Amino acid sequence: MHSNRSAFSRILLFFTTIAITTIVLYRNSERWLRSVLLYLSTADWARQIATSFPPAWQVASRFIAGETSQDAIRVSQAVNQMGLSATLNYLGESVDTAEDAAAAREAIIQLMQQIHQYGVNATVSVKPTQLGIHIGRDVVHENLQQLLTAAEKYDTRIRIDMEDSHVTDTTLDLYRRLRDDDQFGHRVGIVLQAYLYRTEADVKALIQEGAWVRFCKGAYKEPHELAFPEKADTDANFLKLSKQMLSEEARGRGMYPCFATHDEALIRAINQYVRQEQISKDAFEFQMLYGVRRDLQQELSAEGYRVRVYIPFGTAWYPYFMRRLAERPANLWFFLSNLVK
Repeated sequence: MHSNRSAFSRILLFFTTIAITTIVLYRNSERWLRSVLLYLSTADWARQIATSFPPAWQVASRFIAGETSQDAIRVSQAVNQMGLSATLNYLGESVDTAEDAAAAREAIIQLMQQIHQYGVNATVSVKPTQLGIHIGRDVVHENLQQLLTAAEKYDTRIRIDMEDSHVTDTTLDLYRRLRDDDQFGHRVGIVLQAYLYRTEADVKALIQEGAWVRFCKGAYKEPHELAFPEKADTDANFLKLSKQMLSEEARGRGMYPCFATHDEALIRAINQYVRQEQISKDAFEFQMLYGVRRDLQQELSAEGYRVRVYIPFGTAWYPYFMRRLAERPANLWFFLSNLVK
């Protein structure tokens, strides 16, 4: 009886926090909402509550293909049939042991084998902390080497996701080492985040290197001395740097930018710039998350733009799901409304 009462108290605490967060959205600003949700994304007590509460997974499954690689392949096939490409992400991050990092590596290799076996139009995205970046640079480097060797075998590509600012420099160093020293070239790509002040300098460097870049706004909680605190500033930086990555110099050096956003105003601004500068629609692509703005994904594809859908899967879904709630208030309303159905 005591155990049941304790479990109920934890569940009540979690959803009370969500409700208070919603009130904050109206009484203060989206910045506070984002801060609370990003805190919850890393809180073990909140993860334990949510992952043991079946309705939470029911709602999270809107954004996650399922728990197995077969689920991800099935969703990718459906996405391909709509004329869209995919990038698959085996969920997981911040592993503590080399054995866990190796297990993630083997699961991703199996995923690439299935992509090849089923003829899916998909690449793979990986998180450095899932592959051992906190354990040691040699560990994560060796795991990425093995993944890229498998990517060559199965004729796909790997993008290294960018996580919080503590690993930005190390992640960029890994990317360049794999691309240049290990000679994987455009078999490997990198991600940049528009909310970091440093990203403008990173964009300039990667233009010179002709990099394959996924460009997003950023989904981690960062201090104000490192990142724009206001959404409007992040949006302005996103558009400014997107134009730089579409410049004649960038295209001439072989840069291929992928603009990861669901912000329709930003997408239309990029499209207007592309028309104005007479840039080929094959010179870049838009990327969107599975379960978010499917209507816009199909609309852009129908207009002749390349669109790639980011499809996550796996049992470690909680941190990813909470960051999706933090990104868009509409996602939070969807979550809360479904809890009472």
